[in-house]
Amino acid sequence: MTEPVSLEVNGRRESGRCEPRTTLAEFLREELALTGTHVGCEQGVCGACTVVLDGAAVRSCLVFAVQADGGTVETVEGLGRDGMHPLQQAFWDAQALQCGFCTPGFLMTALVALREEPDLDRAQLRERLRGNLCRCTGYQSIVDAVARAAEVLRADGDGQERA
Repeated sequence: MTEPVSLEVNGRRESGRCEPRTTLAEFLREELALTGTHVGCEQGVCGACTVVLDGAAVRSCLVFAVQADGGTVETVEGLGRDGMHPLQQAFWDAQALQCGFCTPGFLMTALVALREEPDLDRAQLRERLRGNLCRCTGYQSIVDAVARAAEVLRADGDGQERA
């Protein structure tokens, strides 16, 4: 038995059908072919599957797609549609990625953190990012990147990111 699911994803209305037990991560990847959302632990521990659902950073492996029905989702594919988003550019510049598996989750977590509190200091950034795991970088370059992106976003005017 499948259920209809309709979402606004990265500014576009998307619809599909899935079993009630299908996670949002599976729905995004398999039904909508948005494979930027990575699935790691499937227990909500690693943060690789983080997306923005109705303005909040959520672990898409812990949310059923039917729970998100009618909601608004932002995935890593929605960042930087007209060039690199300041977060993406900062990750590149700070060499804040190696294998890249954790990067989409960090980007989406950081996006929400900076939307909610654009003036986070380094200690606050570390606190906001602590739920995302990276086995390659040692985190310093990730914190550097998010701090740099925060500066760029603040300098862009009202603190809102570019599309």
